[in-house]
Amino acid sequence: MSRNKTQNLPDLSALLTPKNHLMVAVEQAVLRGQDWERASAPIADQIAARLAGVITLDLVQSGQRLLEKDISEVLHVSRAPVREAMRILERDRLVEFQARRGAIVTAPDEAEIHDIFKVRNVLYITLLEQVVREVPDELEQVLNEHMPKLVKAAGESPDAYAVENFLLNFALVDLCGNKLLVDMLQSISLRTLRYVRLGRVAAPETIAGSLKTWWGLHAAIVKRDDDLILSIARMRMDEARDAAIRAVAMESRAKSTPRATKVPTSREDARKSGKQLMSA
Repeated sequence: MSRNKTQNLPDLSALLTPKNHLMVAVEQAVLRGQDWERASAPIADQIAARLAGVITLDLVQSGQRLLEKDISEVLHVSRAPVREAMRILERDRLVEFQARRGAIVTAPDEAEIHDIFKVRNVLYITLLEQVVREVPDELEQVLNEHMPKLVKAAGESPDAYAVENFLLNFALVDLCGNKLLVDMLQSISLRTLRYVRLGRVAAPETIAGSLKTWWGLHAAIVKRDDDLILSIARMRMDEARDAAIRAVAMESRAKSTPRATKVPTSREDARKSGKQLMSA
């Protein structure tokens, strides 16, 4: 039996794949929007961004072990920055450290989805209230710039849509002058991206409804209807949360299905989609 089978180790070759749109989005989340050039970011942050990308794409599966030695060999770096990168991933709850097993990739969890979106909704609405009040013209401009990209992504793939959705939200957050609020939202942005992507990959048919709410938000912003803006924003976040929860529930049901009649799970769909995006 191979070492990977006996120790539940992932195939780390995906770490060597050239950077794509999703990896850039993950970098933004890992680096918390810091203004240095990506190429000059600390090596540990760059490694963390790479690992976060393959985890978010489900190319490294929940429950698998991440060994410092293996990662350092694949990336041709010393173990010290890899160890620091693991701590960054622990901060973002993508890995957890277990006694005698080391770093383990965390599994999507329904309770955490509820918690993340409950906190995110409060922070996001507070931020949006401030942006609507202080920089409404800039808010409209951001939507004008990003909506064509979102429409294009919706016609490409769930991965592309999840990434463009993330980048649009990131641009909206950048409009806020309250840096503490921005930092708090950015601190959960990577987990949010992971869950939103999982929901879209599991149910691509939800993308049309999500895009419709973005258009509704855009129209409300153009009209300067503050109450409608906040109402649609809440609706949009609730829909994304529910899609992610359904995806996790689907996987849980699939795991309890007898092996002979087992159907592909949402995570299996997500891994296939991730492989397609990484090879694109």
